[in-house]
Amino acid sequence: MTTALITGSTAGIGAAFARRLAAQGHNLVLVARDTKRLGQQATELHDRHGIEAEVLAADLSTEEGIAAVEQRLDDRTHPVDLLVNNAGFGNKGRYLEVSMADELTMLKVHIEAVLRLTSAATGSMRSRGRGGVINVASVAAFVPRGTYGASKAWVVQFTQGAARDLAGSGVRLMALCPGFVRTEFHQRAGMGTDNIPGWMWLDADKLVAAALADLARGRTVSIPDPRYKALMGVVKLTPRGLLGGMSSRTGRKYGPQ
Repeated sequence: MTTALITGSTAGIGAAFARRLAAQGHNLVLVARDTKRLGQQATELHDRHGIEAEVLAADLSTEEGIAAVEQRLDDRTHPVDLLVNNAGFGNKGRYLEVSMADELTMLKVHIEAVLRLTSAATGSMRSRGRGGVINVASVAAFVPRGTYGASKAWVVQFTQGAARDLAGSGVRLMALCPGFVRTEFHQRAGMGTDNIPGWMWLDADKLVAAALADLARGRTVSIPDPRYKALMGVVKLTPRGLLGGMSSRTGRKYGPQ
């Protein structure tokens, strides 16, 4: 049986990955900050699917948290076959309205943790000649919109570059770029969602199924919904100056900074 390690596993997209992978028979390493929720999740998935679910409480905004997950990924006696870098958050507010401390924490989780955990995982995977990494980004990566979008753009570019460098090694890397998903993301950031049109919302379980299918196909970027694929097609054709104004207005109305 293969093992998948999922960060931010207790809610939203991370929880959907845990449910899907457990149902497929994968053992899990569940990573999040809340020890109680991790324990409940591990018990439920074990009882329902008969898989082994290991818990690792870690805060990826801290050096200690990142190092703890790196150490688990470096364990060659209990190897991880799939890493899902899902942990992340949004800050409410425009540029200069968010504190520098909060901006730097976001970069720690979205960039440093992704870089270090991907490197720890793929080093071991390359030596075995197999493995996969899914780095959860966002469609916000494709529009000029604040620190959140910039950090997710880094995730996409890094993942694509690393995938090229590891081509032929048996290790697959993919950036997952969803749109709005019904999770705890907006609530935790204190963002209202009543004004977001219903058609823009995605189902986390369907998103994960599409993402895993795209990884199996060898894609390095996954936008797992036709609606958002069409929107990103329009984005590519829109002049950057016009796009910046549109994304600024849309971001203030709908999304994180």
